[in-house]
Amino acid sequence: MKEYKEVNMRKGLLILTIIVMITGGMIAISGAGGDMPPADANKLWSYITADNPYTGWGFWPGHEGIYPGKSPHGTYLKVYANKVALKAAHEDKSMPEGAIIVKENYGKDKKTLMAITPMYRIKGYNPEGGDWYWAKYGADGSIQKAGKVKGCIDCHSVQKTKDWIFTPTK
Repeated sequence: MKEYKEVNMRKGLLILTIIVMITGGMIAISGAGGDMPPADANKLWSYITADNPYTGWGFWPGHEGIYPGKSPHGTYLKVYANKVALKAAHEDKSMPEGAIIVKENYGKDKKTLMAITPMYRIKGYNPEGGDWYWAKYGADGSIQKAGKVKGCIDCHSVQKTKDWIFTPTK
């Protein structure tokens, strides 16, 4: 009788352990990408400024702080990347779904923010454009361009083999 109880207790603990592992895995999976915004300029802006402010992310590797830029972006730039993008960059891997890179575009005085230009990888969004969702916001958050922006795609397409990214990691 005692052995029977021990066997049932072990089975019960095993089942409970399996349930906890499955539930924990489901929570981890939903947290990995479930809170990412859809391909929508307003929702992306809200995500990168309120829900998960990009200024709290890390700088793009090798480009900490402000540095000289070129057209069509600002004279000076700051480039931030979310955890997903930073992990891929540090591991020299392709940008996965959910990677967001945000560029602050500054004027000649290094102080005047001219625009904020994120690129956001969404699997299946636009295979012809590297699956990047492109946006340009004014310093006040006004949407200037968003989506499958021809100018962004045309310019960045010369970097297809480098994940459509110009800014190398140093």
